[in-house]
Amino acid sequence: MNSTCFSSTAIFAVLAMATAAHAQTFPVKPVRIIIPFAPGGAVDTVGRMVSAKLSDAWKQVVVVENHPGAGGIIAADMVAKSAPDGHTTLLATIALAVTPSTYRKLPYDPRDLVPLTQITAHSLVLAVNPQVGAGSFAQLIEIERAKRGSISYGTTGTGTSTHLLIEMLNLALKTDFVHIPYKGDAPQVAAMISGEVQMGQVAVISVINHIQGGRLQPLGVTGNRRSALLPDVPTMSENGVAGFDTGSWMRLFVPAGVPAEVMARFQGEVAKVVALPDIRERFAKQGFDGIGNTPKEFNARYQADATTYARVVRDAKIPPQE
Repeated sequence: MNSTCFSSTAIFAVLAMATAAHAQTFPVKPVRIIIPFAPGGAVDTVGRMVSAKLSDAWKQVVVVENHPGAGGIIAADMVAKSAPDGHTTLLATIALAVTPSTYRKLPYDPRDLVPLTQITAHSLVLAVNPQVGAGSFAQLIEIERAKRGSISYGTTGTGTSTHLLIEMLNLALKTDFVHIPYKGDAPQVAAMISGEVQMGQVAVISVINHIQGGRLQPLGVTGNRRSALLPDVPTMSENGVAGFDTGSWMRLFVPAGVPAEVMARFQGEVAKVVALPDIRERFAKQGFDGIGNTPKEFNARYQADATTYARVVRDAKIPPQE
């Protein structure tokens, strides 16, 4: 009996030592950060900043691979089906929390991707073409209610956060802003400036020059505090609209099954990277806040976002994508 107990204890001890050793030696081969967008965009830029610092810290190659297409689903599917050893990660945006609600069927099970850490948080700004004549959010609502259906808004596509956030406004305020989807933020912003659409919700960094040049009028920002790039623009909460505290984000995901010790080591190293003065300075210039939170903290926010967007999709009766 005693020898059986001793043997069980010894086995657990050996397993624990092996797991700890594996975490300490991680990574043992090149680490891949999969980006679901083309090179040159904000997500790609952040991924390359972080990968370079991780390579230096680990003395191991950390490569960025771009696999765009299908609203990020191609990249998500690739990572969800990769080996659960921590050497393949997905750097995703808030779109990952949206797709389970907006697509009829996904090629992967969303439960096969688990949160590792949040790298950045950033605000989106609700901006209008000056020809609308709205100098404030309250004036925009007055104009829309005076002539319902006369104001259209551009987005980066059906079911994206830039779409669902405006639909949240429609649901909360009983407005009728008309949705016009585009294939990315560049054509969306171009349409807003030309007057093809009258407004849109977009990353602050994507329109800061147009705002400073008077081509767009900012009326409110998402997030729980004002953007450092637009300190005079109120938050949506200050505008009297609740539920816009999430903003947008970039977060790392790994396949389900990665050992907790490996996840902790990975997350801890990323937290060190985003706290570096040069990284914080580069993030600030883009309007990003560095986060580096734990998987548990990250998961709580992620689940809250997914629940919010699922409700918006349902209540706004947005048809599922194929």
